[in-house]
Amino acid sequence: MNTLIFATNNKNKVIEIRSLLPDNFTIKSLSEAGINIDIPEPFETLEENAIEKAEVIFKLTGTAGFAEDTGLEVDALNGEPGVRSARYAGNERSFENNIDKLHKNLNRIKDRSARFRTVICLREMKKHNIFEGECKGSICSERHGSSGFGYDPIFVPDGSSKTFAQMSLSEKNFFSHRKKAMDKLIAFLKRNEKA
Repeated sequence: MNTLIFATNNKNKVIEIRSLLPDNFTIKSLSEAGINIDIPEPFETLEENAIEKAEVIFKLTGTAGFAEDTGLEVDALNGEPGVRSARYAGNERSFENNIDKLHKNLNRIKDRSARFRTVICLREMKKHNIFEGECKGSICSERHGSSGFGYDPIFVPDGSSKTFAQMSLSEKNFFSHRKKAMDKLIAFLKRNEKA
């Protein structure tokens, strides 16, 4: 069994990532690995934040681990909230307030096109490996659905009439930015297994 530490304590992200893993891979969240810290995300890009979190895990444990950072990028808002997605309305990380702020900033704007972008960094002994996935879609003007987390109630991926929050996990994974990035990570791990 291949075990990796996933640099998060976000239970929703852990559930989502675990649903994507093949049987011979398993992950531990920070708390499951006995690491009781909240790793800051101080940088201006998703890539830098993912690298920083993966680096912290490697320094603490000396073993391979991975981290991800995800942002919602809205075209009409020049890519906002982007790297600030979790703290868009303030450091308390309230997605209710984040959605309210996003709706306010999009008031009277017709172009609602957006994308979710995930960057994963796998920190191995000697290098960082970066994997990226994106999902294009649009922002709806009202919340719909009760599944998922974050901006899921207002994001409709291209090719669907449902928000992420109206989908089952398997439906969401069909479109998911996080799944696309994880697929690349898993393919990399499998190639290394055979090498």
